[in-house]
Amino acid sequence: MPETPEFPPPLSAPPLVLFIHAHAADMAHRIARATGGEARQQRTNVMAALRHAHRTGRAIIGICATGILIRAVAPLLRGKQHEPPVIAVSPDGAFVVPLLGGHHGANALARHIAEHIGARAVVTTASDARFGIALDEPPPGWMLANPEDVKPFMAALLEGARAHVQGRAPDWLKDSALPLSDDPHSPLRISFSETLVEPGEHHLVYYPRDLVIGVGMARDANPLDVIALVEAALARADLPSERVAAIGTIAVKADEPALAALSRQLAAPVRLFSAEELATVAVPNPSPIVQAEVGTPSVAEAAALLLAGPGGRLLVEKEKNTLATVAVARRPAPVADADLLPGRRRGRLFVVGLGPGGADMRTGQAREALLRARHWVGYDLYLELAKDLSAGKRLHAFALGEEEARVRHAIRLAAAGDDVALLCSGDAAIYAMASPVFELLAREEEGWDDFARRVEVRVIPGVSAFQAASAGAGALIGHDFCAVSLSDLLTPWQVIEKRLDAAARGDFVVALYNPRSRRRTEHLARALEILRAHRPAETPVVIASNVGRPRERIHITTLDKADPERVDMLSIVLVGAASSRFVRANGRTMAYTPRGYSGKERS
Repeated sequence: MPETPEFPPPLSAPPLVLFIHAHAADMAHRIARATGGEARQQRTNVMAALRHAHRTGRAIIGICATGILIRAVAPLLRGKQHEPPVIAVSPDGAFVVPLLGGHHGANALARHIAEHIGARAVVTTASDARFGIALDEPPPGWMLANPEDVKPFMAALLEGARAHVQGRAPDWLKDSALPLSDDPHSPLRISFSETLVEPGEHHLVYYPRDLVIGVGMARDANPLDVIALVEAALARADLPSERVAAIGTIAVKADEPALAALSRQLAAPVRLFSAEELATVAVPNPSPIVQAEVGTPSVAEAAALLLAGPGGRLLVEKEKNTLATVAVARRPAPVADADLLPGRRRGRLFVVGLGPGGADMRTGQAREALLRARHWVGYDLYLELAKDLSAGKRLHAFALGEEEARVRHAIRLAAAGDDVALLCSGDAAIYAMASPVFELLAREEEGWDDFARRVEVRVIPGVSAFQAASAGAGALIGHDFCAVSLSDLLTPWQVIEKRLDAAARGDFVVALYNPRSRRRTEHLARALEILRAHRPAETPVVIASNVGRPRERIHITTLDKADPERVDMLSIVLVGAASSRFVRANGRTMAYTPRGYSGKERS
């Protein structure tokens, strides 16, 4: 198997809509729906929550006094090139004020919020306030080639200079109050071009995002080779890469690292087509070899033409190197909304570990994945555990025992191009849904198409029940440990007994998952019997129920006194090693397993 060239990029967190007082809850949720953000009431640790969001690059929308926001982020400021948006919404909902991040969308975001809640956006950026336009934030469908030159350019305009426009000016420039000049020798120039133009400190260059490219590639093609082929094809046609609005290819290539690298390089989304869709397109250079390999006579040209849509035309016919092919087409108009492009997105399936229960034990990465996903799939109880973040989500509930149906449904939703969260309690990869996801993807089933096989799967770890139980009782897993499930639904009991015996002989701390159910009433007693044969009667045992939830109960006892009748379906049992000990701490008895540091110091 080839090595993955890099780790997947972090999830892009949605805006944080923070409010302090309950009367602002309705407005916060309206703003969250309008921005795809997270509405969160924060009564305590407000400054810490705001600083954490700012450090991680999240846009902050605070329904609170501006002073709170300013004092929170002031120690973190590093310059406007690095500042995510920070926006204050007055508690009465009358005004929306972008405080920071005007060069990263804050002004546009403030206007968007104001439109949705019936407020007034108070924009104080000099260029916006005076000329009614932000030259470093062109409307969707346009790309500024040299945003780093906007500051000196705007400074010259504010001092009285005028700018000459070269090329056909779009309406968004004509509708502004920007001081323009008919003099082609004006020291300030703004170019709207379809071919490469050299920008500069006094010359802003804009390109329409109206090009789409189709690519085909061999399996595991070198990303650098694919990028070089695309850039060379564009350069030979005098086409700026900034004009590329989307990349199209065949669905079977959706998971190619080279495709992901090209998408990042061009800042352009990927759209996928089936072989059947591609085969319907008449192209100038069909290939019988490609037809034999993937079921369509063209990938690059056909994908480019499908993306170009009605009225589109091919500008660069198929070019290739030994590993890839590329073709370039032009759409009739700039792409203002990539969601309206033909083809499917590569769906993402987040397999999310919620932790043992409470929201306070949920990881930040899990929170972001839940907010990013449009669909949630899970057992009813798991959907309930995350209900604080479920506003606006499409919930797909399954009964206990329907694990495979649950996973299959989540994969099919992701295959349609959606972001989907498959919810698990504890950690997603410990007796949860991560393994069944990969197991199903590995099957070569009839009807399991390339869109499903190529979904992006991200496993989001969580705090497992045995970690929470050990922490609640002290530090029982402070040394070597293992976990064994006592459920024989998927594993024969004879195999479970062998594993228990090996763990007992190896003197591991043992976490017993699925220890007891209405049907399985004898398995825990047998497991304790096996462990008692290999360790002292006074070995600490922890029986934890509803860990991390309001009815949490942690009972600490000894191996000889452990009573299976205290254990239910929502419990986990931890049995210590021979070296595990009790200690009086926090006013109660706790259990731990020494790591051995004290002996090391004495030696």
